[in-house]
Amino acid sequence: MHDKVPHDADMNKLRKGPVSIAFGLERIGLIAVKAPVLSCVILLALVIGAIFGIQRIKIDDSLSQLFRSDSKEYRQYEEVTKRFPSTEFDVLVVIEGKTLLARENLEKMRDLVTDLQLVDGVRGLISIFSARQTPAPGKLPAALFPNELPQGADYDKFIETVKQNELIRGKLLSDDGTLALVVLSLDPAVVSNNKLTGVVADIRKTMNDDLANSGLTKELSGVPVMQLEIRNAVERDGLIYNIAGILAGCIIAIIFFRKVSFMIVAAFPPLLAILLSLGALGWAGFSLNMFLNVMTPLIMVISFADSMQLTFAARDRLIAGEDKYSAFTNAVRVVGPACVLTHGTAGISFLALQFSDSDLIRAFGEAGLAATIIALLAVLSLVPVFGVLLVRNEKIFAQKFQTADAGVQALRAFCYWIAVRMVGRPGLFSLISLIVVVGLGVVYANLEPRYRLADQVPDKEQAVAASGRLDAKLTGANPIDVLIEFPKGADLYSPDTLATIAEVHAMVEKQAGVGNVWSLETLRRWLAEKAGSTDVATLKEYVSVIPEHLVRRFISADQTAVVVSGRVPDSDSSQILPVVDKLDTALNAVRTKHPGYEIAVTGLSAIAARNSAGMIEKLNHGLTIEFGLVAVFIGLAFRSWVVMLACILPGIFPVVLAGFVLWLLGEGLQFASVVALTVSFGLGLSATIHFLNRLRLEDTPGTDPAIAVERATVLVGPALILTTVVLACGLVVTVFSDLPSLRLFGWLSAFSMVAALVADLFILRPTAMWLINLQQRLTGSSVLAKQEK
Repeated sequence: MHDKVPHDADMNKLRKGPVSIAFGLERIGLIAVKAPVLSCVILLALVIGAIFGIQRIKIDDSLSQLFRSDSKEYRQYEEVTKRFPSTEFDVLVVIEGKTLLARENLEKMRDLVTDLQLVDGVRGLISIFSARQTPAPGKLPAALFPNELPQGADYDKFIETVKQNELIRGKLLSDDGTLALVVLSLDPAVVSNNKLTGVVADIRKTMNDDLANSGLTKELSGVPVMQLEIRNAVERDGLIYNIAGILAGCIIAIIFFRKVSFMIVAAFPPLLAILLSLGALGWAGFSLNMFLNVMTPLIMVISFADSMQLTFAARDRLIAGEDKYSAFTNAVRVVGPACVLTHGTAGISFLALQFSDSDLIRAFGEAGLAATIIALLAVLSLVPVFGVLLVRNEKIFAQKFQTADAGVQALRAFCYWIAVRMVGRPGLFSLISLIVVVGLGVVYANLEPRYRLADQVPDKEQAVAASGRLDAKLTGANPIDVLIEFPKGADLYSPDTLATIAEVHAMVEKQAGVGNVWSLETLRRWLAEKAGSTDVATLKEYVSVIPEHLVRRFISADQTAVVVSGRVPDSDSSQILPVVDKLDTALNAVRTKHPGYEIAVTGLSAIAARNSAGMIEKLNHGLTIEFGLVAVFIGLAFRSWVVMLACILPGIFPVVLAGFVLWLLGEGLQFASVVALTVSFGLGLSATIHFLNRLRLEDTPGTDPAIAVERATVLVGPALILTTVVLACGLVVTVFSDLPSLRLFGWLSAFSMVAALVADLFILRPTAMWLINLQQRLTGSSVLAKQEK
């Protein structure tokens, strides 16, 4: 096995040429090592600043954050939420049970509704107790529920009347009378600050106390509850990821290096890169969200691989007899160029996210790019600084590990065994690799975009379960709105305006998949049917006595616009989109009949249905473009079109294999999965770049290419295997998240990292060998060694 590390040959080759693949940028890492103590003082100051920066990070828990953009549809949606703010601030209390309408339970629910109105931060509510009886001529209607409920047969008759009430049937009470919905309207100021936690806690306590021993289930849902659950999950997950990442890095490093000093040299620079990056993001005003929450493991992924490579290289040089200053500075000169290039490919991955229309995903890309730069500077600078400060007694260390390095030697033996077989028949293995990648690519190309709101919300909490019950019993929990804006000078109560509202309301009611439709027309119909009143004066009078927060649900404050609001189930966007499109098309008849009235289908469900598929497809196209950009980037850095071709198959393999797994699981491409694959592609190329960097030092004139490939594999393979294990462990901890999107991101990223190692060992080696042989037959010279000429 070719395991002797040619340190002098490395330095001689670097002094003669070839030109650095990083254009000398790796030498940035040598600046700090010239004054290690001063560097540590500066580092301490930066850490203190980073701690203050982290405290400035806020959490963005908005459910619409994925679709936040400068598009017309999103601006319209924002305008609706400002003019009709109800759904953004509604807490939904879902009460269910077979004995829901039993007299005793009904009394308990009425007490609950009364007590909920007294909770600080609640500005009003709607429940079955809000319903009214048929109004007598000239009088305001009395409450449907009398102060003293009937008993016996009269109570049974009364309950049947309640079930048939048009204002609550199918809207606040299920048709079978087993589920009731109470809608709490919160003060907007409460939802936007830290008081929300206390208010929701008070609502839960009141609900549990008043419905104790009732035999009824009670759950909370609605946008504020979902936002709170997202906020709590993001904070909790961030702590888990930090601890897990630190432990994984430290444990693996101490097991294989068997010295605390080397564990610190290898593991602490990535940890400090995390701290400095998060601090910089805090000072830059970034908000923590479901994507930026994975920034911690991503920074670990970006920086730990290179930190391990540098530490391994320096360790080998120490064992060979170099002093610690020479060992760590020479490790930076030899391995540093590959570190710069790996961070460069990661940076391109994050830049590819700028193709997205989503402000959230673009911000994630910007944050990732900034973190990549910080991680590169931290690793290149801190590994040699910690090395020269912490390593002691180099001669004793060298003598000890020259004969007692079983773990690393075992990994090198394994790498050598694989390399010998891969270079034995490079043409055959390259052909098999091509066929496999193309086959997997065909499957990947047929993955369909998927999006569900529930995937963005913790699914182990109440909100998703409560929404599921509303989907089953009240046609859905997610609002879909039709905005009607009046022409200038038009009056809310003019015949043309009321006719427009009525026709839009009827269209929404007729649309399959939409239920629980509310608007001014609901009230108008009820007055006409029950009171026989169709005059505008009665309608105006009734609207005037309704609480302001209820009126704002369907009439704007300036009375220049109204909303017809329905609800749809939380289905995949591919199922909701046909509903939205059919409704929008049907409304063309109303638009034609009433010119001047602007009618638009909006709401978060509509925005998600229209935009999610296109945004995911655009991200996926960006990933395809990234394949080409990264290959060209690596080819230019190595100044070799053969190297460019060699990195394509191993780079694509993890992505298409992960896509194949998604297909096997019956999953499509979600935002989390396509972002994970985009980032993993760039990060997975780290192994490829480190191998090619080592190969260019081994592929000298007169050297058998097979020997060069074997030596390069033996020298970089152990570090690649160890870092893959650490990184996969650091990413897979996200499976403990309550957020489905983060769980998907984590396991898919971890799987892609392992797949990248497989590609590096079993695809890159034979492909590189075959291309080197091809180049030699065509030109008579080596692919990489020719740079010296």
